[in-house]
Amino acid sequence: MAQQACPFLAVDPSGQDLYDEIARIRAQAPAVEVELPGGVRAWWINGLELNKRLLAGPETSKDAFQHWPAWINGDISRTWPLAIWVSVRNMVTAYGTDHSRLRKPMSAAFTKRRVDALLPRVQEIVDRALDDLERIPEGEVVDLRAAFAAPVPHEVVCELFGVPPGEDGPRASLYRIINRFFDTAISLEDAQANGVELYGTLTAFLQYKREHPADDLTTALMAAHDEGSLSEQELMDNLILLLTAGFETTVNLIDNTVHSLLAHPDQLELVCSGQVTWEDAIEESLRFEAPGAMSGLRYAVEDIEIEPGLKIPKGDPVVVSFAGAGRDPERHGPDAERFDVTRSTSRDHISFGHGVHHCLGRPLAMAEATVALTSLFDRFPRLALADPSRPPKRLRSIISTGHQELPVLLHGRDRGSAPGPRAEEAEAIRRLSGPGGTSGTRVPRA
Repeated sequence: MAQQACPFLAVDPSGQDLYDEIARIRAQAPAVEVELPGGVRAWWINGLELNKRLLAGPETSKDAFQHWPAWINGDISRTWPLAIWVSVRNMVTAYGTDHSRLRKPMSAAFTKRRVDALLPRVQEIVDRALDDLERIPEGEVVDLRAAFAAPVPHEVVCELFGVPPGEDGPRASLYRIINRFFDTAISLEDAQANGVELYGTLTAFLQYKREHPADDLTTALMAAHDEGSLSEQELMDNLILLLTAGFETTVNLIDNTVHSLLAHPDQLELVCSGQVTWEDAIEESLRFEAPGAMSGLRYAVEDIEIEPGLKIPKGDPVVVSFAGAGRDPERHGPDAERFDVTRSTSRDHISFGHGVHHCLGRPLAMAEATVALTSLFDRFPRLALADPSRPPKRLRSIISTGHQELPVLLHGRDRGSAPGPRAEEAEAIRRLSGPGGTSGTRVPRA
């Protein structure tokens, strides 16, 4: 099928050995052909600069219907467990002018005004979740992912898109569906059933929104559809993109940052003492543990020469590895595998994408994470891992990077640092939500 210098590597679909696999791929070549779940072959790219090149340039496309012959010809079955990542027609999978057309209404929806207006509500959601945590008896082990890192972004994204609450409504259904959406070790039958439930839930939700329009992103996207900017499938598939990405990546960002800080108490002390900012910690977390390990597949629009003697043939699929790029020793040094909140290169990552596919939701994700993390460590300054000697089990995914559970003790130990002024933290959060989200503002800690 394609030229390669080394035998291909079958990637574990459960993602339990992800970084060791990335290291083995990196040791072979800048681009290595691997076998993805379901037996599909693709070229895996780990280097930061090469990934940036392939993300930003015209050499690759994310539109399988135009540029992946194996998909076009039916060689890749529509029942492939990861088919939904290829078949959706949204701004992430679009190419060229179609991408520009689809991105425009999304850009208008993710304005700074809308993000700023949502921040007080984000704080309320975080505070309510923390109030619930405070009711847990001291000494009881808490799964912080399930009790805090997941419900906060879920409620925020549902409010942003006007998803109505209720135990039997679309909020509860979407929470369950999205948790399965990123499982790359899922069976074919479960993947298909999840896809059917997803489209059924969104069809009913869109009908509800047509009957109950409001000042939310779903209503804004429906207006773009009614004006002819989006087809019905593009409306549905862009909602899938925004609801899943807006939820899962922020959950993982909060989960991973908490875990990395608690697993490295010296780094946490640097943040809590004010020697580095919370933004420093979040950026290093994004580099060290990209919330999304890889992008959806890209496809070579033309033959791509990686180096003399190594070429990706036209039409072959390509994996851009956000996780691999974040730990690239050529950019981040020989200690790239170490979590270091003082790292000078921590902001040089592609966890929010790069070039024309740079994530529109970055300002909101950064603001959400900052509110959640500052408030969490303010309320529970003795937060600690329940068992530091046992790393939490990773999600069953090569796409989503987080933990199945994050067991903690809310009152584990005293670090001797007091919380800083809430007003000053709020000002830092407002600055983070601005363009680029990299103000460098220090979140004061006493």
